[in-house]
Amino acid sequence: MYDLIQTMNIIEVKNLVKKFDDITAVDDISFNVEKGKVFAFLGPNGAGKTTTIKMFTALLKPTGGKILVNGFDPATNPDDVRCSLGIIFQDPSLDDELTAFENLEFHGVLYDVPKKIRRDRIAELLGLVELEKRRDDLVKEFSGGMKRRLEIARGLLHHPKIIFLDEPTLGLDPQTRNHLWSYIKNMNQKEGITVFFSTHYMEEAEKMADKIAIIDNGKIVADGTAQELKDQTATQTLEDAFLKLTGKQIREEGSKGIDNLRTMRRVWRR
Repeated sequence: MYDLIQTMNIIEVKNLVKKFDDITAVDDISFNVEKGKVFAFLGPNGAGKTTTIKMFTALLKPTGGKILVNGFDPATNPDDVRCSLGIIFQDPSLDDELTAFENLEFHGVLYDVPKKIRRDRIAELLGLVELEKRRDDLVKEFSGGMKRRLEIARGLLHHPKIIFLDEPTLGLDPQTRNHLWSYIKNMNQKEGITVFFSTHYMEEAEKMADKIAIIDNGKIVADGTAQELKDQTATQTLEDAFLKLTGKQIREEGSKGIDNLRTMRRVWRR
């Protein structure tokens, strides 16, 4: 029996392994994410980030090891895990031909949120992301930043315990990025939702995350606060610490990464 602490941690990973034939994509990793914390997952292309997240979200079964997400094993209780999660994908996943309200309403119906609760929650979230005046406008008229804000509102609609964000600010201008993170931190503090995100922007991880895990070649090479990682590597910046630990720069995901995310989105929409 795995010795997993179930009181403080909302994600628990013990000796997790995922193999594809002779390739080991995730190689015996263990770490925990505390409830209500902001956790950053960093790694170069092919490091194992997407594969790990797919196992967390019940899209892949582990070859070995154990995962608990909100107390549930994704391999045996996938529906309970999915109800515990909100996901913001890297590429847009809204319906451009629907209004902001209709996108949220459709999501609420899919998750069986009762009508009265759903309508109140939609109004609350549109206010949180400052889109209440655009509720009846078609999403195709929105800017990239507005779409990201609406996706965050949608991901929070069913009261998830954890929200996964894959490159949430990729392609946005610095001002919009800062505003978006203010919304994310606000809901983290207001609702106690755990935030698990991947990013290419080192300053985001350093500024926003309570804890950071760096994965490379399928292994967790280091984890801790940004300061702990800098102290461990005797460096002045998180980027320098990352380079010292991995010898690589974080690059934008290639077409394979995008295809993986689109596959995830299709499965979650079923």
